[in-house]
Amino acid sequence: MLFRPKSKDANPQERALWGELMSLGMVFPIAIVLGYFLGRWIGGLMGHPKLGQYLGLALGIATGFWELYKVTLRLDRMDPPPPPTHGPQEGDDRDPEA
Repeated sequence: MLFRPKSKDANPQERALWGELMSLGMVFPIAIVLGYFLGRWIGGLMGHPKLGQYLGLALGIATGFWELYKVTLRLDRMDPPPPPTHGPQEGDDRDPEA
Protein backbone atom coordinates (compact mmCIF):
# COMPACT_ATOMS: atom_id res chain seq x y z
CA MET A 1 0.00 0.00 0.00
CA LEU A 2 2.84 2.40 0.69
CA PHE A 3 4.86 2.02 -2.49
CA ARG A 4 2.46 2.09 -5.38
CA PRO A 5 3.04 3.91 -8.63
CA LYS A 6 1.58 7.38 -8.76
CA SER A 7 -1.88 7.50 -10.28
CA LYS A 8 -4.19 10.33 -11.17
CA ASP A 9 -6.96 9.05 -8.92
CA ALA A 10 -4.95 8.35 -5.75
CA ASN A 11 -6.84 7.11 -2.74
CA PRO A 12 -7.45 9.94 -0.21
CA GLN A 13 -6.83 7.50 2.65
CA GLU A 14 -3.38 6.77 1.25
CA ARG A 15 -2.61 10.48 1.11
CA ALA A 16 -3.79 10.84 4.70
CA LEU A 17 -1.49 7.95 5.65
CA TRP A 18 1.53 9.72 4.20
CA GLY A 19 0.53 12.97 5.92
CA GLU A 20 0.25 11.20 9.28
CA LEU A 21 3.66 9.58 8.87
CA MET A 22 5.38 12.78 7.75
CA SER A 23 3.94 14.74 10.65
CA LEU A 24 5.83 12.54 13.09
CA GLY A 25 9.15 13.75 11.68
CA MET A 26 8.25 17.29 12.67
CA VAL A 27 6.35 16.69 15.92
CA PHE A 28 9.16 14.90 17.76
CA PRO A 29 11.89 17.55 17.45
CA ILE A 30 9.50 20.49 17.85
CA ALA A 31 7.95 19.02 21.01
CA ILE A 32 11.34 18.25 22.53
CA VAL A 33 12.88 21.64 21.74
CA LEU A 34 9.81 23.58 22.87
CA GLY A 35 9.60 21.57 26.08
CA TYR A 36 13.28 22.18 26.81
CA PHE A 37 13.21 25.93 26.27
CA LEU A 38 9.83 26.52 27.90
CA GLY A 39 10.91 24.49 30.91
CA ARG A 40 14.16 26.44 31.11
CA TRP A 41 12.30 29.74 30.91
CA ILE A 42 9.68 28.80 33.50
CA GLY A 43 12.36 27.28 35.73
CA GLY A 44 14.36 30.52 35.46
CA LEU A 45 11.33 32.50 36.58
CA MET A 46 11.04 30.25 39.62
CA GLY A 47 14.77 30.27 40.37
CA HIS A 48 15.59 26.72 39.18
CA PRO A 49 16.47 26.81 35.46
CA LYS A 50 18.24 23.40 35.44
CA LEU A 51 15.31 21.62 37.04
CA GLY A 52 12.90 23.41 34.70
CA GLN A 53 14.83 22.40 31.59
CA TYR A 54 14.95 18.76 32.67
CA LEU A 55 11.24 18.70 33.45
CA GLY A 56 10.44 20.50 30.20
CA LEU A 57 12.62 18.08 28.25
CA ALA A 58 10.86 15.11 29.85
CA LEU A 59 7.45 16.60 29.06
CA GLY A 60 8.52 17.32 25.47
CA ILE A 61 9.65 13.73 24.98
CA ALA A 62 6.41 12.44 26.53
CA THR A 63 4.42 14.70 24.20
CA GLY A 64 6.28 13.31 21.18
CA PHE A 65 5.54 9.73 22.18
CA TRP A 66 1.90 10.60 22.92
CA GLU A 67 1.58 11.92 19.37
CA LEU A 68 3.21 8.72 18.07
CA TYR A 69 0.61 6.70 20.00
CA LYS A 70 -2.28 8.76 18.57
CA VAL A 71 -0.98 8.44 15.00
CA THR A 72 -0.56 4.69 15.48
CA LEU A 73 -4.18 4.39 16.61
CA ARG A 74 -5.40 6.40 13.59
CA LEU A 75 -3.34 4.27 11.20
CA ASP A 76 -4.63 1.09 12.82
CA ARG A 77 -8.20 2.22 12.18
CA MET A 78 -7.38 2.78 8.50
CA ASP A 79 -6.03 -0.78 8.12
CA PRO A 80 -8.68 -3.16 6.76
CA PRO A 81 -9.63 -6.09 9.01
CA PRO A 82 -8.27 -9.53 8.06
CA PRO A 83 -10.60 -11.74 6.01
CA PRO A 84 -12.63 -14.23 8.02
CA THR A 85 -11.51 -17.84 7.93
CA HIS A 86 -13.97 -20.71 7.64
CA GLY A 87 -13.40 -24.41 8.09
CA PRO A 88 -10.42 -26.25 9.52
CA GLN A 89 -7.06 -24.52 9.38
CA GLU A 90 -3.80 -26.07 8.26
CA GLY A 91 -2.24 -28.01 11.10
CA ASP A 92 -5.61 -28.38 12.85
CA ASP A 93 -5.64 -31.95 14.22
CA ARG A 94 -9.24 -31.91 15.41
CA ASP A 95 -11.79 -34.10 13.72
CA PRO A 96 -14.18 -31.78 11.79
CA GLU A 97 -17.12 -34.20 12.20
CA ALA A 98 -16.80 -34.62 15.97
